Amino acid sequence: MTIKHVLSWDEIQSLVEIINEQLHNDYDALLVVTRGGMIPACLISQRRNWRNILVAAVQFYTGIGTTREIPTFLQFPSDPLIVGKKLLVIDDIWDSGRTIAAVKQRLDTAGANYEVAVLHFKPGSSKVEGRPDFYAAETDQWIVYPWEPPTDPDAE
Repeated sequence: MTIKHVLSWDEIQSLVEIINEQLHNDYDALLVVTRGGMIPACLISQRRNWRNILVAAVQFYTGIGTTREIPTFLQFPSDPLIVGKKLLVIDDIWDSGRTIAAVKQRLDTAGANYEVAVLHFKPGSSKVEGRPDFYAAETDQWIVYPWEPPTDPDAE
């Protein structure tokens, strides 16, 4: 049975602060992976007074524990916005890592420099090589963020 950890907003603030303390100040822009990365990116950008925020709208999960075969890009910044730029890619969680791997592949193809930050890293679930450059916590639990819609507590 999967253990669920339902996070509070106070816990989110603490996790964001851990990430914030690890970051550099030399990024040209933030690249937010939607939808999960939107709130962490907003909180970090507020703390750092960063305003250049780009969006990678990626759909991978289709439900609790169900995914598409590969991540689908609904939106991605055009090359002139990312070529040769140093980006901070932000998402909420690195679970299988397949979403971030797809984003990284697009950034590599475009010639961007980047680092990846997530609130939670699940090394036991990762299906790709590597790890985030910055993360606040490692876990093997099912994470439920306060911005996610409520689900049946008995459903997996």
